[in-house]
Amino acid sequence: MRIATFNLESLDMPPRAAMPIEDRIAVLRPQLKRLAADVICLQEINAQPAKSASSRKLAALDLLLEDTPYANYERAVTTSTSGGRPADVHNLVVLSRFPIMESCQIRHSFVEAPAYRCVTAVPAETEAQPVVWDRPVLQTTIRLDEVKTLHIFNAHLRAPLAAPVAGQKEAPFVWKSAQGWAEGYFLATMKRAGQALELRLAVDRIFDADPDALIAVCGDLNAEDREAPLRIAIAAEEDTGSGKLARRMIIPLERSVSKDRRFSVVHHGRPLMLDHILVSHTLLGLFRHLEIHNEALADEVVGYAKVDKPPNSYHAPMVAEFLLD
Repeated sequence: MRIATFNLESLDMPPRAAMPIEDRIAVLRPQLKRLAADVICLQEINAQPAKSASSRKLAALDLLLEDTPYANYERAVTTSTSGGRPADVHNLVVLSRFPIMESCQIRHSFVEAPAYRCVTAVPAETEAQPVVWDRPVLQTTIRLDEVKTLHIFNAHLRAPLAAPVAGQKEAPFVWKSAQGWAEGYFLATMKRAGQALELRLAVDRIFDADPDALIAVCGDLNAEDREAPLRIAIAAEEDTGSGKLARRMIIPLERSVSKDRRFSVVHHGRPLMLDHILVSHTLLGLFRHLEIHNEALADEVVGYAKVDKPPNSYHAPMVAEFLLD
């Protein structure tokens, strides 16, 4: 069994997309085929208007998956907060060759939105406002055979970019004050850590029911191994301080890859491991090897500055192989 994750970076179609979907398909489809995945978690799948003004469909994704085995896979998709239909942008999708038994999205299901009053806002805020996560986590239960069940979490945590603060920005990436930026970055950190906490609580809920559950957390977690969001999600025994809780740790599979190959994004010349596949101890026992397809990965800062309408993703896809029997 092969489990993969890939951030396709705003997969969309004109007029909202800057380039024809065919140009993106020419680059992305071979990458998907190379993964040869049985289960694949995709991030940043944008939706397009359907015939009904009140509905949306994943037309760009459908075109991308044509002429691939994934076109016939079962599918789970996140929906907007209004319910029942995909969001305009950044949907999460799980594709599975195995039957999908059930799926749900987790967004303030276990953690209430914290209330916070910005101290640098202009005009000044008089009351605390809820700090809401940007995206849900998609939880999917997959039946592998008559005995084995796989629990997949597809996650895309908040990027480490400062969140908006009222009256503190001159342009999308230009701030009026250092203190305004600092508070915006604090808000973003709160959102990202909060998502990771809710993910951890959802994983523990499965462990409560089955300590030997097969669990995989996949996606763009926008953090490296020892940063706070990963530490919250992993719950390593050196952090909990309890050997009794060691079996509840979920393990980053990229640790099996040599350090010179351990990156999924290049930012300002720095190779970063921001995309992850984390697994339970029981699933780790079936693990054989991990591939990070980063051979053609370009520097995202250079690419966005110098490449006209880049068709590729600046995230490397990755796939883990397991021996079920």
